[in-house]
Amino acid sequence: MWEEFKKFAIQGNVMDLAVAVVIGGAFGNIVSSLVKDIIMPLVGALLGGYSFDKLVFLIGDATIAYGVFIQSVVDFIIIAASIFLFIKLIGSLKRKKEEAVMEEEIEIAPDVALLSEIRDLLKEQNHKEQVGERDSTS
Repeated sequence: MWEEFKKFAIQGNVMDLAVAVVIGGAFGNIVSSLVKDIIMPLVGALLGGYSFDKLVFLIGDATIAYGVFIQSVVDFIIIAASIFLFIKLIGSLKRKKEEAVMEEEIEIAPDVALLSEIRDLLKEQNHKEQVGERDSTS
């Protein structure tokens, strides 16, 4: 059972997924810091010195921190846009690779090219003979 687990864990997909989760978590932290520490303070300064951390509604004893929610929405938009662009880039690279493979597959082997050339010459010669016979009988 241990060997089966090792085989499963070492397979490419599981390792790729583990790396993606770690990198994704780190990327999320970077984007959150970018939004919280750089973008939102700039937006707040442009809007008259608001601190989005302090934007709240008070309903009785309940505090609704809508400024923090706005930061989370901006986080999400940046992360979603980054992932979208990354996936588009990977798709574009994959299509280019597939097109290159298809071009390689299309290359005709030298012997096939020679046989095709002989066939075309025989067709041309046969056509000329038929045209010559028609001209001589007329």
